[in-house]
Amino acid sequence: MSARLALLTTAAATATAICAGCTMMAPAPMRTFDQGALPDPVKVPAGHRVAMETVGVGEITYECRAKASQPGAFEWVFVGPRAVLNDRGGKAVGSYFGPPATWASSDGSAITGAQLAVAPALPGSIPLQLVKANPATGAGAMKDVAYIQRVATQGGVAPARACGADAVGQREIVRYQADYIFWKAA
Repeated sequence: MSARLALLTTAAATATAICAGCTMMAPAPMRTFDQGALPDPVKVPAGHRVAMETVGVGEITYECRAKASQPGAFEWVFVGPRAVLNDRGGKAVGSYFGPPATWASSDGSAITGAQLAVAPALPGSIPLQLVKANPATGAGAMKDVAYIQRVATQGGVAPARACGADAVGQREIVRYQADYIFWKAA
């Protein structure tokens, strides 16, 4: 027996002996995302199942611009997001960026989408959102995703600081977090 094989055999025997009194626990059942508490406009239609749940942690950039429809008025305008998508265990599994809004998996697959609906979130948080996915590029986790929900939002709203003529062109970065739930046809 080679030294390496002997070492592996000894390690396995030691682990077995250490855990001789352990009881095997059944894995926790996979939790299905419940959209029952969500407002109707952002619910995914029946006939779909959750394919992946992620937590997006990142930032949204806003820019101070003149309002096109109101001469002399100014507003903070959404420029784009940048976030890391983590699985429920905290492991990075992808990214979210834009424009256009793009969800990219670490496996190389990616999707863009078109917003279908929004619904109010808690004060100080960006709205909940339902997005219809475009066909994916790549053959990984994003393949066949039909809808993306943005739920459990925290932060991300436009800056509270004034946006006036003296601030035109200035950018502000705002931190945010949201759950992104990816749905495929059942």
